[in-house]
Amino acid sequence: MRELSIEGAWVVEPQVFLDSRGSFHEWFKGDRFAAATGHGLGLAQANCSVSARGTLRGVHFADVPPGQAKYVKCVRGAVLDVVVDLRTGSPTFKRWEQVLLDDRDHRAVHIAEGLGHAFLALTEDATVVYLCSEGYAPAREHGIHPLDPDLAIEWPTHLTPLLSPKDSSAICLAEAEERGLLPSYAACTAWYARQRATLIPAQP
Repeated sequence: MRELSIEGAWVVEPQVFLDSRGSFHEWFKGDRFAAATGHGLGLAQANCSVSARGTLRGVHFADVPPGQAKYVKCVRGAVLDVVVDLRTGSPTFKRWEQVLLDDRDHRAVHIAEGLGHAFLALTEDATVVYLCSEGYAPAREHGIHPLDPDLAIEWPTHLTPLLSPKDSSAICLAEAEERGLLPSYAACTAWYARQRATLIPAQP
């Protein structure tokens, strides 16, 4: 696991074993996850989405606490995965990072609570699975328009983005901040500290 420039965002680069039958890799290891992040990943929900080429999903985030941490992987095709720091007061507020997730290198991304998440399908039937620390709760879920010029995410220009009605009508970052919808860095770091305090050390 390698931490990105945004605190709480990690990319996982597994070792893939290839032979004449196909391949094998471990895409999640609880002990390695805890050693890197300092806390475990509680599993409350597992999702799978299949997207046509050009589909753009996000930017999604949830109220903190409890937020919704995600562990994301593409099991078929390829997507451009984006993490956005939406935590007001964060030293990297509004910064975003992109990671290519595909069925060849088998990278995964961990997105901590309070961070925004989006992805663009680069292939037909791009299939993404993700583990979630909390279940879907509509009242706590929010979205920022993925094409908001204030975020200025550099999406590939050769694809015409296909957005859901919900994502296409999402508000801009400035409006979300004005309405007090964005999570605060202080609340998020306090939540992370609480998670670290409850991590049970592995037995020898």
